Amino acid sequence: MDRTRDKIVPVLTLLAGLIVVWYVAAVILNTPFQRDMDKRGGVTPGGMEFIGKTLSQPKPVLPAPHQVAVAFFNSTFMVKPWSARSLVYHAWVTLSSTLLGFVFGTALGVLIAVGVVHVTALDRSLMPWIIASQTVPILAIAPMVIVVFAAVGIVGLIPKALISTYLSFFPVAVGMVKGLRSPELIYLDLMRTYNASGSQLFWKLRVPASVPFLFTSMKVAIAASLVGAIVGELPTGAVAGIGAKLLTGSYYSQTIDIWAALIAGSVVAALLVTIVGIVGKVVERSMGARPA
Repeated sequence: MDRTRDKIVPVLTLLAGLIVVWYVAAVILNTPFQRDMDKRGGVTPGGMEFIGKTLSQPKPVLPAPHQVAVAFFNSTFMVKPWSARSLVYHAWVTLSSTLLGFVFGTALGVLIAVGVVHVTALDRSLMPWIIASQTVPILAIAPMVIVVFAAVGIVGLIPKALISTYLSFFPVAVGMVKGLRSPELIYLDLMRTYNASGSQLFWKLRVPASVPFLFTSMKVAIAASLVGAIVGELPTGAVAGIGAKLLTGSYYSQTIDIWAALIAGSVVAALLVTIVGIVGKVVERSMGARPA
């Protein structure tokens, strides 16, 4: 009970502080427009009334937390999940490409890590290029991927999934390389003393040792995959998905809808990371790890 409280209280305290800062920032950023509107209307509202107006504008520069919360609630629970107005529907569209890209990225990352650990030439030649690839902005790559695949008639889910793959394979590759190399030399020598083959060394020592590293990197990869899916929706003019909601909101200056879509993306990311973490704990316990 005390341990749970020690985890929850700091998070709630930080959240409360962020909400306070958010409200203050909303008042400051929305004040110029509100003053202009009051001047044109010939009214001079009092202090609290003026603050209330800055926090209730239909198209504010920075929406207040309660405005975003209301929009998120209405778009999630007050409309049918399959409606084009539902954040659940848009989140599901983005989630499909996120999961596909995550699967591709995880598989690619693991394959690269196995090759790098076992082939010295790959370690020296491929690993620097893998690291360098992450210095290229995803916003520059996404339109090229979409255009190239559209030219050969491939549109929709696959191009967006490949953009997610590009972002998600890197943390898995790096984490797995570290995990596969994590067994100490004494354990490797002990296995060789027992005349273990290369495959036995890999499956009985390196792979079990790499599992914690794998799931830790997969938490990063699943969040990166979601970012890639959202970015992949931006240059396509998509009509569905969280990225599409962001585009629509920016076209019509619907800042409240933009922030509601961002919150929806954050919720999806948190759920995905939590699920990966739970699966990781289950796998580790099934392999004999002690519960934390």
